Amino acid sequence: MIAFRNFALRRGERLLLSQVDLALHAGWRVGVIGRNGCGKSSLFAAILGEVEADQGDIDLPGKVRIASVAQETPSLPDPAIDFVLSGDVEVHAVLQAEAAATAAEDWDAVAEAHQKLAEINGYDATARAGRLLHGLGFPPETHSKPVSDFSGGWRVRLNLARALMMPSDLLLLDEPTNHLDLDAVLWLEQWLLKYPGTLLMISHDREFLDGLSTHTLHLHEGKAKLYTGDYTSFERQRAEHLRQQQIAHEKEQAERAHLQSFIDRFKAKASKAKQAQSRMKRLAKLQGTEAVRAERSFRIAFAEPARLPHSLIRLNHADAGYGPDARILKDVGFGLEAGDRVGLLGPNGAGKSTLVKTLVGELPLLAGERVAHPDLRIGYFAQHTVESLHEGQSPLWHLKQIAPSAGEQQLRNYLGRWNFVGDRAFENVDGFSGGERARLALGLIAYLEPNVLLLDEPTNHLDLDMREALAEALADFPGAIVLVSHDRHLIGLVCETFWRVADGKVEEFNGDLDEYAAWLRSRNNEPRAAKPAAAAAKPAPAPAKPPKPVRSKHEQDLAARRLRQVEARVAELEAELAQVESQLADPAVYGNDGGIEVAQLAQRQEKLAREKEGLEAEWLQLLEAAEP
Repeated sequence: MIAFRNFALRRGERLLLSQVDLALHAGWRVGVIGRNGCGKSSLFAAILGEVEADQGDIDLPGKVRIASVAQETPSLPDPAIDFVLSGDVEVHAVLQAEAAATAAEDWDAVAEAHQKLAEINGYDATARAGRLLHGLGFPPETHSKPVSDFSGGWRVRLNLARALMMPSDLLLLDEPTNHLDLDAVLWLEQWLLKYPGTLLMISHDREFLDGLSTHTLHLHEGKAKLYTGDYTSFERQRAEHLRQQQIAHEKEQAERAHLQSFIDRFKAKASKAKQAQSRMKRLAKLQGTEAVRAERSFRIAFAEPARLPHSLIRLNHADAGYGPDARILKDVGFGLEAGDRVGLLGPNGAGKSTLVKTLVGELPLLAGERVAHPDLRIGYFAQHTVESLHEGQSPLWHLKQIAPSAGEQQLRNYLGRWNFVGDRAFENVDGFSGGERARLALGLIAYLEPNVLLLDEPTNHLDLDMREALAEALADFPGAIVLVSHDRHLIGLVCETFWRVADGKVEEFNGDLDEYAAWLRSRNNEPRAAKPAAAAAKPAPAPAKPPKPVRSKHEQDLAARRLRQVEARVAELEAELAQVESQLADPAVYGNDGGIEVAQLAQRQEKLAREKEGLEAEWLQLLEAAEP
């Protein structure tokens, strides 16, 4: 359990949180929400011990293991899979010791390392690290690439995988879906549903929160209030709470007016003096329920395009990619007309961004044609757009670059509509948050009055209010929209048709997001298909299978002993699983304890099944290695 006792937190001179008293229990999955700057990340830093409380304290169990995602990744020469594996510090240390002992031919130390790995269930560690990388979108051929070879967004994914690899009782995730595509978000959601510890996650993705949260912690105006249920449940409860608060306020104000009227009328009359005094005491005791202050809803708008032709842009029999040897998409037929709202779906790396860049004209066609109307005006938000803002420059400076002839007051008025009011228009973007930078980038795009919006992950860093504002603005936009996003709520509100990009093809998908998720799961369960013909136009001759290394008698004995250990443990696990399943089948277990015993049995069943799966994979490897 995590307990906050009269907790207060300050950053500089600003008081972020005060008088926080609440407890978070083991096994809860808590969505931490609130507007940008309300103290969510600072609260995580306090739990990690990186900042001290201004008042009160946080009580954590003595031996709690906390995992969190590092904010930066050094440019390491280590292979990606080793970097992820190092998240499990104990297993990683034993594997390093085993490698060192093998190199030194110290077979006693090797045997000791094997025994230790068996004790800590470390034999499937490399396989677990590989599954994490695969789930987060890393193709198998990249697992051995050095960390230094990956870009910033992919290093964020590596840090996430490393945190998930770490054995923990408490997992802190700050915006884990940023820099992920939809496929990786769906995978992460399923992984976290099986996480047995306590989960605290900061997120602005309401569908992600609804899929995971058992509780919601809302930070607002220096306070923290805990709600039971997911984000949608929180919205209902908060609306009802605010309604009751307003009713109580109005009732209190009416009583105040009535008491004050009596006091004013009779305080000077001796016959009514006692009653007047009594009412004055009653008036002083009224608790002073605050009126509900309507939060200023943030609204944005994309201007009506100056010209909106019916047929805007089309690709005919187009091949797209990064050169003849990197052909990603083949024979694409795809077009946009005024009013089209298209969501692009597809596995990571299948070519969604490639298609968008080809529509923009950033990538020249490898074959086919791109037909654009003379009045076509594209507004393009790429994944790197936020990072491409000029450091040391202001929002006003950026806007002047695209509107050099416009007057300063006109530009300031425009920036004000995007919430860069007053002196904020002159501030350097260096100190802006990711959400503020994304808002500025969208404002710069909107100023150009495009008739086609091509948006590739526009919601990274945007808070919930800004996402809702963007969804409303896109719903009112009369031009055409192509959207790539991991935010299912935004896709569902904006897009009317879906196109799937997969296996080198772009084709219309006749289904919704739930059906796409089902298709994705079935695809991931299929045997891995061969490389597309385009990628294997000139296949290299298959390398000869290397001969199995000759192992010493001692190594063979160790492998045989390990094989027996695995077989024995698998038999034990099967017996334990049968016992748990028998208990779950007993109606008596579904008693009046709130489902606690059932939940514990289900968690144990999942843990045993995972261990059995890992040992069976190891058993196959050992058996294959033993074959002549």
